[in-house]
Amino acid sequence: MPLLRFDLVEGRSESEIRKILDATHEVLLETLKVPKHDRYQVVHEHKRSRIVVEDTGLGFVRSDHVLLLQVTSRPRSREMKENFYRLLVERLATRCGISPDDVIVNFVTNADEDWSFGAGRAQFLTGELSTGLQAEARIGSPA
Repeated sequence: MPLLRFDLVEGRSESEIRKILDATHEVLLETLKVPKHDRYQVVHEHKRSRIVVEDTGLGFVRSDHVLLLQVTSRPRSREMKENFYRLLVERLATRCGISPDDVIVNFVTNADEDWSFGAGRAQFLTGELSTGLQAEARIGSPA
């Protein structure tokens, strides 16, 4: 269950943001092999002056379409991450008109005990997610 945080320069339309979110989710499904309904995305919009992203000496030219994406997830292989990076910039360029130079991605790795999806329980640890008990996980139900 990756949690995706998008930091964008304000000014995009709802339609543009939805395209970004949908394209990113498709790439996530294809490369990290997460279930279709594991979709947790949060968008933060900032004034242009509140996002400072330079090129780290790599020669990237950034525009106001810059997109910073932080992916918080269980550990993933190097191959999965590299495929995610590659396919993401391809899809965002094709579907959203975002230059690959404007896409910055950061993976933050955590463990099963770092997630609670509600009801005050760690569902990865209780087995609710691995045993198909998701539908039974309701506020107030026994652990």
